[in-house]
Amino acid sequence: MNIKKSLVLVIVILLVDQISKVYIKTHFMLGESVDVFDWFKILFIENEGAAWGTKLSDLLPISDSAGKLILTVFRLFAITGIGYWLWDSIKKGASSTLITAVSLIFAGAVGNIVDSLFYGMIFNDSYNTVATLFSEDPYGKLFYGKVVDMLYFPLIDTVWPEWVPFVGGQDFRFFEPVFNIADTAISTGVGILVVFNKKAFGKKNPNMEEIPEEGQNS
Repeated sequence: MNIKKSLVLVIVILLVDQISKVYIKTHFMLGESVDVFDWFKILFIENEGAAWGTKLSDLLPISDSAGKLILTVFRLFAITGIGYWLWDSIKKGASSTLITAVSLIFAGAVGNIVDSLFYGMIFNDSYNTVATLFSEDPYGKLFYGKVVDMLYFPLIDTVWPEWVPFVGGQDFRFFEPVFNIADTAISTGVGILVVFNKKAFGKKNPNMEEIPEEGQNS
């Protein structure tokens, strides 16, 4: 895979991710859901933390505001590193499997950082109301946006039998996390690296030519 194909893949994922998030944010109130199938729902939630909603303030003696800022800055450094990894892989003629996987991870990471960086300053709150794009009363500021999630797959939604020790009578759901297109891209990219590890990190693609260093002839 060359740089043009990688760029197209990244742009397509970013567009789908951001269009879906803006649509949900401007058409759903927080917590509102729509049943697509019994096992698939569109459920609008916002994530202020990392994966599964984990906040740094839950782990460290810092404020929610400081934890959010640290997380956003960390994501920026992570994206820079992933972007370099992608560029370096293309430059060295790495396998199409590796380039595809890193492109997916990079696109997903950028998709979520857009929310964290800008959504707080362009949207108002979604509590009991549908948010407005470019609102005059934004809910936050630069670096303090919340990531929009909406894909929910409760494949099993039932109640534990009363006779089951400790959990009898309690609700049981599988699969419970709510996520977005960017998360899907990241998970898919990581999955490719795990499942097709040998193919991804094997020999270079013989059809790829290394990108010449600046100043060298192509």
